[in-house]
Parts: sequence; C-alpha cells; structure tokens
Amino acid sequence: MNRNRHTALALAVIGVMTSQYAVAEKKQPNVKSIERVEVVGTTTNTEVTPQDLEKFQANDLADIFRLVPSVSVGGSLGIAQKVYIRGLEDTLLNVTVDGAPQTGTLFHHIGRVSVDPDLLKEVEVQAGAGEATAGAGAIGGAIRFKTKNVDDLLAAQENFGGNVKASYFSNAGHKFSGSLYGRLNENWGVLGSYVSIDRDNMEDGNGAELPGTNPEQSIGFLKINGDISEQQQLSVSYEKRDEEGEFAQRPNWTPRETYTFYPVKTERETIVLNHTYQTGDLLNLETSIYTTQANIVQDVFNRWGKYGGELSSTGFDLRNTSSVGEHNLVYGIEHRSDEVESGAQESGDSATTKEKGKVTGVYVQDHWQVTPALLLSAGVRFDQYDLVTYKASTDSSGFSPNLGLQYSFNDNLLLNLSYAQAMRGKEVGDAFTIEAGESTLSPSLDAEEVDNAELGLTYQDEHWHIVASVYKSEIDDVILDQLGRGTYYENVGTLSTDGVELKVGYWIDDIQIVANYSNSDADLNGLPVVGYEHNGLANKRGDTWGLNVNYSLSDTIELGWNFTRVSALNNISVLHRAVEIGWIDQTQTIDKPSYQVHDIFVQWQPNDNVSVNLSVQNLFDEHYRDHSSVGDYTHIPDWEIVEGLYEAGRDIRFSVSYSF
Repeated sequence: MNRNRHTALALAVIGVMTSQYAVAEKKQPNVKSIERVEVVGTTTNTEVTPQDLEKFQANDLADIFRLVPSVSVGGSLGIAQKVYIRGLEDTLLNVTVDGAPQTGTLFHHIGRVSVDPDLLKEVEVQAGAGEATAGAGAIGGAIRFKTKNVDDLLAAQENFGGNVKASYFSNAGHKFSGSLYGRLNENWGVLGSYVSIDRDNMEDGNGAELPGTNPEQSIGFLKINGDISEQQQLSVSYEKRDEEGEFAQRPNWTPRETYTFYPVKTERETIVLNHTYQTGDLLNLETSIYTTQANIVQDVFNRWGKYGGELSSTGFDLRNTSSVGEHNLVYGIEHRSDEVESGAQESGDSATTKEKGKVTGVYVQDHWQVTPALLLSAGVRFDQYDLVTYKASTDSSGFSPNLGLQYSFNDNLLLNLSYAQAMRGKEVGDAFTIEAGESTLSPSLDAEEVDNAELGLTYQDEHWHIVASVYKSEIDDVILDQLGRGTYYENVGTLSTDGVELKVGYWIDDIQIVANYSNSDADLNGLPVVGYEHNGLANKRGDTWGLNVNYSLSDTIELGWNFTRVSALNNISVLHRAVEIGWIDQTQTIDKPSYQVHDIFVQWQPNDNVSVNLSVQNLFDEHYRDHSSVGDYTHIPDWEIVEGLYEAGRDIRFSVSYSF
C-alpha cells in the first residue's frame, strides 16, 4: 500500500462519507480554559468508573469490562486473560496504565495486560483507530487505565484516611486490601496500597473442578502527587505486581487431571512520572515518563527445565495544548524503547536471546469550532519503527492521518463522522518463541496499515441516552507468525472488521436501565479468525446483547442486575493453514455455542465509612466457554488437546470495606 496515495484518498473520501460512517463526541476534562474534545472514533468510547467496579466486586479484566459491549475478555483465568476490542486482540491496541504503555508478550498462552480494579480511578476505551493523540500502534483502538491518587480519596478539608477491605469468593478464594493516604502538607499527598489474592481451583458451570486455576497474587502501589507551584503539578507512582501458581503448560487451555502442572511466577514493576505545566491558552504542557519491567519463570521440570523471559519498556510522551481563536491544538513527541530477553534459567546456563525495538512519533491534532453547531477535527502523526533481532533487523515509517466532524442538529441530536488511518511497524516478539532460537523475519516485511471509518448518531434528553454507530476497518499487511514455519513473522494479508453497536439508556427517578447490542464480523483474507490459529491477532465472536438495571432502594441500598447473551456461531471453518502446509487433508469446523449469563448485586452503605457488598456472578451456573477464548477442537483428530478454558460457574462474592 502506498501511504501517500492513501493519505490523499482520505482527504477526498471525507467529503462524501456522510452517507456511510461517523462518530460522536466525548469531552475530556478541561485544562485551564482549553476544552479538549476527541472527535475521531468516539461514538463507541466508554468510560468505566470505580462505582461500576465496586458493585459487582470486580476481580479481574473480565469483571472490569463486563458492561462494555465492544470489549470482551477470553481466557477465564486471570494470568491467561486476553482483551479484545471488536474482536481484535490487545496486541493491536495501545494499552496504557497512567500513560505507561503495556507492550510485548512474555508467553503467547498468557495475557499481557494486568491491573487490579481496586486501584483504578477510571478506564477509558477507544474502539477503533482514532486521533493522532491515541499513541503509537493503536491500529485497533486504545485502553487507558488511570489509577487513583490522594485527591480522589480525601475531601478538601481532610488530611488523612485509609481503607481496609476483605472479600470472599465462593468460587473460590479470598482477597484482602488496605490503603493509607494523607496530605504531607497543603500541596502534597501520598497514597499507599497493598492487595493480596489467594485463589482455589475454580469450578465450571457443571460443577467440574478446573485444576491449575489457583494462583496467588500480590500488588503493591505507591503514588505521590502535588503542586510544585500554581502552574505545575507532579505525580510519581510505583506499582509491583506478583503472581504465582502451578498451571498447565498452556494456561489458557482446558487443563485435565492427567496433565502435569508446572510452577510459574510472573512479576511486573512500573514507575510513572506525570508532570503538567499550565500558563494560559498557549502553554499547557503534559509530560509522561515511564519504565516497566515484566518477567516470567516457568519450570517445565520434566522437559527443558526452567525457562525465563523478561520485557522492559522505557519512554516518554511530551505534549502541549494550545487555544488559538476557535482552534484547540494538541501536538507533541513520544518515544519508546523495548527489549525482550529470554533463555534457560538452569544453574550455570546464562545463554539468552534478545530483541530490541524502538518507536518515535510526532503528532498534531486540531479541533476547530467552525460554528456553534459544527466542530471539525484533523490530525496526523508520523512514526518511525526500528527492530533488531538476533538474526535480522527491520525498520518502517509512515504517516497516520485522521479527519472527522461533529454536527449538532439541536440540543438533543448529534451526528459524528470520522475516517482514520494508522500504521504500525514490527515490534519486539513473544519472549517464549524467541527463546526457541528459531524466530526470524520475512526479508520483505512491511508495516501494518489500517483504514477505519465510523458513523454515529447520539440522542440525549432528560431521560434517554441513545447511541448508534456503524464502523468498518481494514488492516493491510497484517504481521503474523503462522503455523508450520517455526517462528517466522510475515505479512499474511488483510484483516477486515465491520459491525454495528447500539446503546440505549433510560433514567427515571431511582431506576437506571441500559441495553446494548454489539455485532462484529472479522475475517482474514475472507476467512474467519479464531483464537487458536490467529493467536495474537483476533478472535471471532457472536452477536452480544446486554441489559443492565440499577435501582436505588433507598439512600443506603442499591440493587442491580446484569444480563449478557452471546449468540451461537456454528460451523466455523478452521485449519485452513494446516491444509495449506499439508498437516491435514481438509478443513474442519468448530462451533461456539450460545450462552447467557446473569449477575446480580446488592450494595449497602449505612454511612460514609462502611460499605457491604453481596454479588452473585453467573447466577444460574451457566456452563460456557467465552467466545473470546480458544475454541473447542477436541473432535478433530490430532487436535484433541486444543480446547479453551471454561468460565467459572456460580460465584457468590461478599465484601466488607471500612474507610476512615
């Protein structure tokens, strides 16, 4: 694909796209007098709050995104969970925690994103490629986790506080957390938190125990923030997360009693510095500097012994926001350096394999309030990718432009239109596969390039909030390590996704009702994508329906019910690559049965200090495998071991928290 040709095409197409696609506005917090508005890709943007997480006692990624129709989580077990937006795996997303990207993969059978819900202030989801400020490599969208600080927990007149919380899960385990926070003086505050989770083996909806699902987790978190002056604010945070247990060699597949379970330990440490400097309309500077290190050690004692992998990522994002007349401009530069290293961990064996990658980008995004009813958005970023492996090297660069408009017909009805392109070069690979000593790159490897278009309508009045959107995305020159070539990254074709999303909310008195529907159809070169064969890329999912009802029984008691239904996908054609390379004579089919899950909660807050929560996840003990997990290949000869993990059955969760 010629990038210049497609840039010109974008400029031409935007004028005729109003009959096809668009998106809706989402306003961001003000920076002084500057209103920052995201236009591109925001109809389906979603924000998750701590209140949402507390009600259903969120414990992992699946719980965090339970109420977000465009996001799904497969893998069931925390260490194995992978996040998908519109069927695209999180490897195609820009995922950040307080601005620090979560990059790379330690092992393709475990997830790469982990965060404790208790620490979160909010979660922002951007579905689809969007504005130039979304970050490098956001070809499928972005997820931004933001953690709490002392100002979120203390009222203006308070100087010290804390929280202790104990939770019990019938399926199965317990969780303890404690936080202390206080103001060091009128300008500075500190927050410290510790979380400990101890799980027993889960049971699925049929009551069968799932061995190898009993990890132990601990999370330590420290954040200092304050005002350097009236114009400058600074925060520094440190997080350390540990998880260990005995898992099947592939934790995201269904374990069997006959399997051997291997000790696994993972660790992650992240340090983030955020600084703002605000002096008026022209200078509103935001700086993020971060470093993250993650590692895994798996002891496959009956085969090759201990394997270890380590990822490190260091970088910064420096951006400024300026208001000039009717224009709000955001522009900046970002850089990230990644390194993955892996090798045997046996005593006396220090041989390791390394890959190093870096990306540098510059960007500018303009929001132009042409009239009170019309807002135009235009932006572009340029990224340079470089990768050096132990066998080869590659580099790529390109522009990622976007255009959008928002038009208010009246106070209630809003139209949004957007078109965005984004590119991503090859980044560092999976630590496990590079340790195998066979990883290499196609000599003609090109960068991935996406075209994403969206159309959205939003209606809102005193009682109703309705959002409808349609989208289409095509990623050309998809980079994938296919079956049958060792570990060989090459361009394999075009990944296409298209779909519709609908959300209808109704509020009256003490009742809130939100219904949603999400449809996403994904294919690679016209063939369906599945989690086993397209690991690290995408996974096909049935139509998803949701209904959420909240009722405030009194000032102290709130009740809620959440219903999710996923439609069946039958006769999905699989193993096309296996036929191509001669592993099997003909393609096969798998089914993904439909399922429906009910969750309920009751929250009692007798005063400002005490909160008691009772929730039941999977109320009716549905026996199911999430469509975003690996499918069931057990009926196919020679593929009998390929079977994704079932979800947990009924889980009664009870928690008590006390704040002081």
